[in-house]
Amino acid sequence: MNQVVGVHHSVAKNQKSRSFYSLFFAKLRKQKLSFAAGICILGLILVAVIGPLLIPYKITDVDYEASLQGPTLKHWLGTDPYGRDIFSRIIAGTRISLSVGFFSVLIGAVIGSFLGLIAGFYGKWIDSIIMRISDVLFAFPGMILAIGIVAILGPGINNVVIAVSVFSVPHFARIVRSSTLSARTALYVEAAQSIGAKNRRLIFYHIFPETLSTIIVYFTMRIGTAILTAASLSFLGLGAQPPSPEWGAMLSSGRDYLETAPHITIFPGLAIFFTVLVFNLFGDGLRDVLDPKIKD
Repeated sequence: MNQVVGVHHSVAKNQKSRSFYSLFFAKLRKQKLSFAAGICILGLILVAVIGPLLIPYKITDVDYEASLQGPTLKHWLGTDPYGRDIFSRIIAGTRISLSVGFFSVLIGAVIGSFLGLIAGFYGKWIDSIIMRISDVLFAFPGMILAIGIVAILGPGINNVVIAVSVFSVPHFARIVRSSTLSARTALYVEAAQSIGAKNRRLIFYHIFPETLSTIIVYFTMRIGTAILTAASLSFLGLGAQPPSPEWGAMLSSGRDYLETAPHITIFPGLAIFFTVLVFNLFGDGLRDVLDPKIKD
């Protein structure tokens, strides 16, 4: 009998899960611009994974005879001051930029979400300490804070990830704290608490799922900001170092040739612009799809 009940429960759970995903994709398809942005993001991920295996030239190949050439059939996006193929370097740089954006936001999201859950659930002095630390970090513009952290730790792509993670933490902490405060007073949470559920179960089993949609939306939109910040740090010489094909570093290497060879900065700049745009558009669409207050 228990096995039959278990089977029925499992089937019902799977049907509910399929129903949720079907409804999710149906609503997302209505957001045509965001749906197209999502397809573009999948394309970028595909480029990041297999692109470096398909590029026509090695990113370190130097050909001084082809230095500063504009776009041609041989070099689709031209060459840089060392004769390196810009198209190949942009494709290879996709993996670096997406990795920096994803992992820096992931670290910030994990730490910030945990702090937000603790602050919102326990309140009192724990909430005060976490929020005051967040206020201190909010007092600095994100870019200035990132520059300060990298200046202390030293230049390098790994330190850029740490810097972007640090200024992402208070943002996630604040939005998760707000969602936790709302979920904490819900009837199902009070019911679970009344039957003796432990705080850990209340936080991670009952409250955390209610904050997940907000985290996913902000996570997606934050990746674009992280990529732009990482590119800015590399442009200033604090991030990826030559001969890395990171897009910000490519911009930096071409700023002395804006008049004679503008393609060196135009194409990496367009790559940054396009990537940040599609992540922001997709995040905006996710917000409309996952927010229960927004009706069709």
